[in-house]
Amino acid sequence: MKAIVLKRFGGIENLIYKDIEKPEINENEVLIKVIAISINPVDIKVRNRTAPLAEDLAHFDPLILGWDISGEVVDAGNKVTRFRIGDEVFGMINFVGHGRAYAEYVSASEEHLALKPKNISHTEAAASAMAALTAWQAFDRYGKLRSADKVLIHASAGGVGHFALQIAKHIGAYVIASSSASNRDFVLELGADQHIDYQTIRFEQTLEDIDFVLESVGAENFQKSVRVLKPFGTIVALNSGYTIDDERSAQAKHLHACYFMSVYSNSSDIQYIASLLGTGLLKPHISHVFDFDEMAKAHIQIQTGRTVGKVVVKL
Repeated sequence: MKAIVLKRFGGIENLIYKDIEKPEINENEVLIKVIAISINPVDIKVRNRTAPLAEDLAHFDPLILGWDISGEVVDAGNKVTRFRIGDEVFGMINFVGHGRAYAEYVSASEEHLALKPKNISHTEAAASAMAALTAWQAFDRYGKLRSADKVLIHASAGGVGHFALQIAKHIGAYVIASSSASNRDFVLELGADQHIDYQTIRFEQTLEDIDFVLESVGAENFQKSVRVLKPFGTIVALNSGYTIDDERSAQAKHLHACYFMSVYSNSSDIQYIASLLGTGLLKPHISHVFDFDEMAKAHIQIQTGRTVGKVVVKL
């Protein structure tokens, strides 16, 4: 099969196309013919060795990036009970671990997959794995967003942000969406109750009594977010690199604070995302679709940090 192997950590020139053997499956796994792959910031961070996960993956040969897939089951282990050959499935494969999604075929635990809803394409399904799971786990696993809470979502037009906005509205929260002015209409159409243009408005001087902040910018943005939260509020951070001063500021307000959340593959969570997609309550926005031989272009697009919604590669 054709796969994209990371020859060494570094630039996009190290993404090498190779013919390798199809993966073998164990008794609890399925073999999937991949139809679409979603590209995430962590793909780039592992490639250039700025993510801690890169150190865990350094010994794999071949090392194949990618975790988000949608495709068709072509083989199943003898203890697989949820899926059959011919089923269309999607999910985030083996995160945190070696996902090996940049390939024509991938093996995956049935626990990491859900049936693809019939009302969405494989491209949409692949786009709705890691980013949607991150948003849901931030609100349900790392913090508890409640109906009628006031939530501030930074980078609300991005991959995680645009899913978080929709999920928060489904929960019943009042959503304040932070983005550039150019994405104001986009986030309002997704259901945001209020928009903050982060380029012209200092949110820490205009907002107060926030119940929950989903923080994805990092650096001084964490401290600014702490200022707008109610005492005993919640802040969940998607980036690492927070300091002891950040921790102290959160503790001073008695906040429930997660200083760095890591999404993880989970059966019940991907099933929940599938249910939201199937009923139309959650809709991915895909801004760029690339062919498999354009993986470098997909990485370059994510590296801009300006992607609205998601980037998908199709096979």
